[in-house]
Amino acid sequence: MTGAPQLVVHRDKELMARAAAARLITKIVDAQSARGYASVVLTGGRNGNGLLAALSSAPARDAIDWSRLDLWWGDERFLPDGDPERNYTQAREALLDSVPLNPARVHPMPASDGPYEADAAAEIYAAELAAAAGPEDHGPVPTFDVLMLGVGPDTHVASLFPELPAVRETERTVVGVHGAPKPPPTRVTLTLPAIRSAREVWLLAAGEDKAKAAAIALSGAGEIQAPAAGAYGRSRTLWLLDTAAASQLPPELYPPSVA
Repeated sequence: MTGAPQLVVHRDKELMARAAAARLITKIVDAQSARGYASVVLTGGRNGNGLLAALSSAPARDAIDWSRLDLWWGDERFLPDGDPERNYTQAREALLDSVPLNPARVHPMPASDGPYEADAAAEIYAAELAAAAGPEDHGPVPTFDVLMLGVGPDTHVASLFPELPAVRETERTVVGVHGAPKPPPTRVTLTLPAIRSAREVWLLAAGEDKAKAAAIALSGAGEIQAPAAGAYGRSRTLWLLDTAAASQLPPELYPPSVA
């Protein structure tokens, strides 16, 4: 892990989404200027989708060369293709259908109505990641420029839930999840080793229901009990919060404002 996580706290979730979208545009444009392409891992949930919707309406979105952007997912609900609860379906509605992406560079996780059950779907996605990794990545996944994660009220990220087998995985990059404590119970997710391959990991948390999770994860909890604590990037780990989600952070992390 490279250094302590950095915190950015915004007034409310709408401002957080717009600011995060602007930050992401800058990161993508910088990466494309430097290398010719950029690689981003998307997250679902209300904060992930809120960011994508803000990006869709951002005037600066046209600065991105969408045809040179690789998109991956941190996790997926193992449901039929097109199901409204799938992260891919929600991302398409929020942003993807309105920008000129190269379909070959968009990598949704397999759906449940395909030929694979969840564990085999995870192996297929791991193979797709490995095929996209080059010698410069020094591992079985590409070095993502930005990997985004929503933080759940129980501190889960992607579909890595506290104490479940997936959060303990140290070898595989993608695994199937069975018996998840929130519906649907079957999912596919990146593991912590895959998440940590990213240059930057951004954790998104907005709302009072995320306050305890943020405080636990940022106060030295172990990653088995608090998976968000184990999510960090190679060069930077950024927590993007609103004031409600930051309300229980210890003063040394987020000093209360002086009236």
